[in-house]
Amino acid sequence: MSTGIPWIDCLLGLAVLTLGAEWLVRGAARLAISVGISALVVGLTVVAYGTSAPEVVVSLTASLAGKSEVALGNVIGSNSFNVLFILGICALLAPLKVDLKLIRWEAPLLIALSGAIWLAALDGVLSRVEGGLLLAGLVSYSLGTVRASRRETKAVREEYEQGVGAGKSATLPVDLALIAAGLALLVSGSKLFIGGSIEIAQALGVSDLVISLTLVAAGTSMPEVATSILATLRGQRDIAVGNVIGSNVFNQVGVLGAAASANPIAIPEQALRLDFPILLATAVACWPIFASGRRIDRFEGGLLFVGYLVYTWALIQISKHGAEPAGLRLLLPLGLVLPPTLVWLVGRARPRSAA
Repeated sequence: MSTGIPWIDCLLGLAVLTLGAEWLVRGAARLAISVGISALVVGLTVVAYGTSAPEVVVSLTASLAGKSEVALGNVIGSNSFNVLFILGICALLAPLKVDLKLIRWEAPLLIALSGAIWLAALDGVLSRVEGGLLLAGLVSYSLGTVRASRRETKAVREEYEQGVGAGKSATLPVDLALIAAGLALLVSGSKLFIGGSIEIAQALGVSDLVISLTLVAAGTSMPEVATSILATLRGQRDIAVGNVIGSNVFNQVGVLGAAASANPIAIPEQALRLDFPILLATAVACWPIFASGRRIDRFEGGLLFVGYLVYTWALIQISKHGAEPAGLRLLLPLGLVLPPTLVWLVGRARPRSAA
């Protein structure tokens, strides 16, 4: 299926991955609703997890092929991309509403997970046992999400019904065919995308980790980009934020858990020195921004987007010099956390509406 041209393989693989994720989510969501599962639960689980299907398949495929750096870089890069780029762009389009549950539960959970995974990786490997524990965490998180959905308001339920397209009829064979076709496209697209990405990395003289933190991570996050921007433009701005945070939690417990369970993941030194601290820093940066007026305004969105540009610049510098520039290991995580913290302090001094 390869064209022999790495850039074309990447673009073609990305298109196939995106289409596969769309078909899988659509078929699974309709099937779930047809058997009596509420649109809210479907939106919080099937749709939220389905947008991370490219990350799952790419990281799992890379892990089974012995490409640990691709599997790991995809997760870390996707999480950083989701928070810094997607939330940044969406907030620049329109101020985003932050549900109180995200501040009290998901944001602290994301911080705790990021720190725990970093600690688990300090021995240089994420083992199958640790991967299994992450998958067990995914089950617990999903059950907790379903239980919490029962307490949501009617307005939130109606918003999710509109978001997942509840009420659109489809026959069982059509739904099953969409799911099967979506899975097939995900598998074939991931192989094409990974192959092209690795060839590009080799041609540019950069590591698999750096190319995975940038190109692969951005590519596999395209479903989240589309979902969050569309939700923002429709006025469903709490869904836009919830989709990003839910996807990040799923990436850490589901994607990384599946990849490590399939094959232990070797941790590069660069990841321990820089990328795991950045993963934790982006998670920590969410909380003060969310808590500042329970919304993300355009200024805060700009801070996040600039943070993504700085992070990408840092990775380019690493690829050029083969190591982090002096002080970067400390300054970059602090640079991502301090501005949101200052925003939070200002927000505490001058309360804003949550509209």
